[in-house]
Amino acid sequence: MASLILKMSISLDGYIAPPDGSSSWEAAGRSDDGARWVLETVSNAETHLVGAATYTRWARSWPGAAGAFAQPMNEIPKVVFSNSVASADWGPATIVRGDLAAAVTRLKQERRDGYLLAQGGVRFARSLVQTGLIDEYRLVVQPVILGAGERLFTMPLTIEPVSTTAFSRGAVAHVFAAHP
Repeated sequence: MASLILKMSISLDGYIAPPDGSSSWEAAGRSDDGARWVLETVSNAETHLVGAATYTRWARSWPGAAGAFAQPMNEIPKVVFSNSVASADWGPATIVRGDLAAAVTRLKQERRDGYLLAQGGVRFARSLVQTGLIDEYRLVVQPVILGAGERLFTMPLTIEPVSTTAFSRGAVAHVFAAHP
């Protein structure tokens, strides 16, 4: 059975999005070594899981993009969780409607090994956390204080540290296993 990994950037004070929803803060600690770590995570995914807003935003930019991330972002299958997106033209992609927990459980069972990678989207990420189906959290703590905004975790959760990787421009990747 495949595992589910959630990869998110998070501010030093625990926010995954500022009040205005912008994402420029995520570049605060961007570095070549950090990009290689993220590229490895993205490239090794069996399938990318995204919410409607993230899919729509990425579908406008990734199809014509160049660089190391373009191939895995464009070629790895995507599953879009949405009750509003009518079509998924940036593919390969499938739209899934209805119960998130049931759909993720089915996807994990259908894939024998590897991992499903969920990333982006505050509401989508929080909904995944609430399902209790995430096996691993890959949180990249950016060297920035947002002061307010949206948090990923809205309830207590016990997680086990797996690894920590510090990058050259101050970002730090923390990998945590979900605690059964």
